[in-house]
Parts: sequence; C-alpha cells; structure tokens
Amino acid sequence: MARAHPQLITGKLEKLHPTQLTVGLAEVSAKRQQWKKLKRKERSAALESHWFPCVLGPQGCYYIVDHHHFGLALLQEEVETVPLLVLKDLSFVEPMTFWSVMDFNQWVHPYDAHGSRHSFEAIPKAIVDLQDDPYRSLAGQVRRAGGYSKDTTPYSEFLWADFFRGRIASDLINDQGSKLQTQAMDLARSQEARYLPGWAGPIAD
Repeated sequence: MARAHPQLITGKLEKLHPTQLTVGLAEVSAKRQQWKKLKRKERSAALESHWFPCVLGPQGCYYIVDHHHFGLALLQEEVETVPLLVLKDLSFVEPMTFWSVMDFNQWVHPYDAHGSRHSFEAIPKAIVDLQDDPYRSLAGQVRRAGGYSKDTTPYSEFLWADFFRGRIASDLINDQGSKLQTQAMDLARSQEARYLPGWAGPIAD
C-alpha cells in the first residue's frame, strides 16, 4: 500500500539515486571542509537537521530530491548512512509514469552543465557520478555572500546558475576570485535578475 504521509527512515548513502545531472563541485568541497571542522556530536546534530527528502521509486530505489551537494560531500567523507524523509511511495508505478510524476512535482532537474535538458535516462544512477557545473557553485557562493535570499522554489539555485551562465563567459567561471564574485553580485542585484527566486536587489522607481 502506498504511504499517504512522509516517513522517516535511515538509508545507505551510496545506494541513493540523484534526481539531477550536476552539482557544483566547489560547493561540495566547501561542505567537506565544514564537515571536517565538526566534532562527533556536532556531526550527529548536522545529520539530524538535514533529512534527505526522497521518493521511493520502481524496484525499491530511493531518489533524493534535495541535498545532493551535502550527500556527495558526505560520501567523500566516508559517511555510510543518512536520515531520509520519504515524501511519496511511487514504487508501484511504471518507470515512465514515475518520471512523469517526478517532473510534475518538480522533483527532478535533468539539465546538464550547459543548461540543456536531457532525457530522464541521462540522470546518473549514483550520487558519485554527478557532473560538475561551476555556475552552480557560483550561484551558491553568491547566495551565501548575501547576493540573494534562500528560497523554497525547487532547484532555485540552478535558475540562478543559468542566469549567470548567460552573462559570465565560460573562460572566466573557473576563477573563483573576488573579481568574479563582484561581477556576479552586481548581476544578482540588477533589475535583470528580478524575476528570480530570492532576488534582493533594489526596487526600481
């Protein structure tokens, strides 16, 4: 019988399936550094406050719909299990129906590091196989610096990544220095970005 309400369980991190193609590896690295600084009790508290929302899919696989960066960082730090919040049981539906429901609920983001959409089959089967999108790292860096506010819109930081992707040349994106951040902060607060979730720029007269 399908679960009607979210359920809290524990799952093996290496067996969780992602619902996107990319992460920002610079952001993953930053999360690893944060994790290394935590003591044992602080690590337990961090995990308890970061339930991985997921959907139970065909063949009993769990698909996480958030915390991909944290998940990859934890895998690289050899963490084996994490708490899961099961949002919905779709294990009884056909794969095509499963992905249609995931897409309808905005629980999947099948876009590559160029912002191009792919088929659902292109999504990696494991978190460790996620590819790098440096613009996603930049989007996270700008948010943490106060360039825009955290928003509950699904995959909102990928929207910001696409915004920066069209305005900052690819040969400049790997230079994560102050010049790049200043340019990105100016763009984030510009009127061009006012349609994006969490925009915190000045209101035009």
